[in-house]
Amino acid sequence: MTDRATLLARAREMRRNPTEPEKRLWRHLSASQLAGHKFRRQAVIDYYIADFFCPLKKLIVEVDGDTHDVEADFKRDDRLRSKGYRTVRFSNLDVMGNMDGVLTDLLRKLEETPDRWAGRGASTTPTPPLKRRGF
Repeated sequence: MTDRATLLARAREMRRNPTEPEKRLWRHLSASQLAGHKFRRQAVIDYYIADFFCPLKKLIVEVDGDTHDVEADFKRDDRLRSKGYRTVRFSNLDVMGNMDGVLTDLLRKLEETPDRWAGRGASTTPTPPLKRRGF
């Protein structure tokens, strides 16, 4: 098994060099833009690196290309499900050609997934950025 330090270093490298579909999806998920839900990218969970992760919902979002090993993905998803995580997968083609559909489906999954912590739900509107002093 890979040690945690190696996984963290790999995740850091993946954040620096995302795929084009990951970049495009991140533009819609960063800064709590999707109905106030906070996401992390390339999050280390257990012995895996999730493309995107919503901690409040314990929801993992994967963007899969042609080279993904479906059997390995199924085993990974099953192991994480046993620990309370839910995984939703989108293809690179969907992200690149049907972003509205991807976001609609993802939002539906977020809304139907209970919050992990009581009283800490996502706001209905994103919080505006704070103004800097002197500007």
